Amino acid sequence: MRALSKAEQFEAGTNLKAWLFCILRNFFLEQTRRRNREQEVLSDYAASPDRVTHSGPVTQERAAIRELDHFLWRLSPLLREALVLIGAQEMTYEDAALVCGVTVGTMKTRVSRARAHLQALLEGTEGGLEPSAEP
Repeated sequence: MRALSKAEQFEAGTNLKAWLFCILRNFFLEQTRRRNREQEVLSDYAASPDRVTHSGPVTQERAAIRELDHFLWRLSPLLREALVLIGAQEMTYEDAALVCGVTVGTMKTRVSRARAHLQALLEGTEGGLEPSAEP
């Protein structure tokens, strides 16, 4: 897609394979940098989620969001990552599977387990869930 959108930048007579490889390499580096920045932010936030202060009265919506945030951090990192990629970032299962380096079936399983675990946490029935092995 990127190569097609930048086709006018390709110089005739040069190596097409090398040009395409540069596009792929740059895309990979961009994604890696973004993932590293996201991990740093998430790690900092996980270490002290109460550090963020809000001005004004706490509404029911904010309280619900804080509660959801609290329960999200109680999920295992693999399940949390899958749920955030599919739910919050609205990626397809295929794209999320590529990001995580797993099969589409594994990604679907992780999201399903994450939703079930999160639901149990929200309902206060966490004790009934046994952590299961990843496929």
